[in-house]
Amino acid sequence: MIFFRSLIFVAFLTNLFKKHESSTFKKELRNILGFQPKNLSLYRTALTHRSVREGADENNERLEYLGDAVLSALIADYLFKRYPYREEGFLTEMRSKMVNRSQLNDIALRMGLKKITYYNKMDNSLKVSQIFGNSLEALVGAVYLDSGYKKTSKWVFKSIIQPHMFMDDLEILEINHKNKLYGWANKNGKVLEFETLNEKLENGRRLFTIAAVIDGKTIAEGKAFNKKDASQIAAQAAVEKLGIVNSDSPIPASTKES
Repeated sequence: MIFFRSLIFVAFLTNLFKKHESSTFKKELRNILGFQPKNLSLYRTALTHRSVREGADENNERLEYLGDAVLSALIADYLFKRYPYREEGFLTEMRSKMVNRSQLNDIALRMGLKKITYYNKMDNSLKVSQIFGNSLEALVGAVYLDSGYKKTSKWVFKSIIQPHMFMDDLEILEINHKNKLYGWANKNGKVLEFETLNEKLENGRRLFTIAAVIDGKTIAEGKAFNKKDASQIAAQAAVEKLGIVNSDSPIPASTKES
């Protein structure tokens, strides 16, 4: 009898915790969105990483795919109207800057998505990846399915573009750090290479570690689930470490021949 009472008490506490957790999630989500969501389960899925849910209908990868397309279309529309006399190349580059993975990840963190994203906090590889930018795209997909294109357009402008994307700064922003690093290396007679240091499986996905190597010396490393992103992260870290602004930047003492 005591055993069954204990089971009932444990079940009661578990149910109470779930209700509290659900209430907290709903409140924090509403604060981020600025409106009351209709389909709460949709947003739970949008904020659930595959590291804790393997099923395609349980994690946010499908919604990320949808949100990426919706966000890209909305950004393209915004740029088309904002810059009526600029050429296609400029618009394409600006869109790339606005939906850049690093940019979206930073925005997601500022919006508070990390707090309500469900992911494996014990997985160290996720700490150096940009899963919160993915969560933001999935959230856009959820808003689109929950509220439609028109409301999503207004929400993206009010919650993402207007408070987080400063167009004057983006116009002069250099997002291709590899190109910047290559330009600096060529101008200064340096040999720049990107070497794959490690490749391993993390939760069923390949995690790459790539180093930016100048004259045989490793300057910085980057990790990501594809080589392109990992090399960009390594290049960005190298640019920041060396203090490179452009190809005319001086050669740091750490890279000079002894």
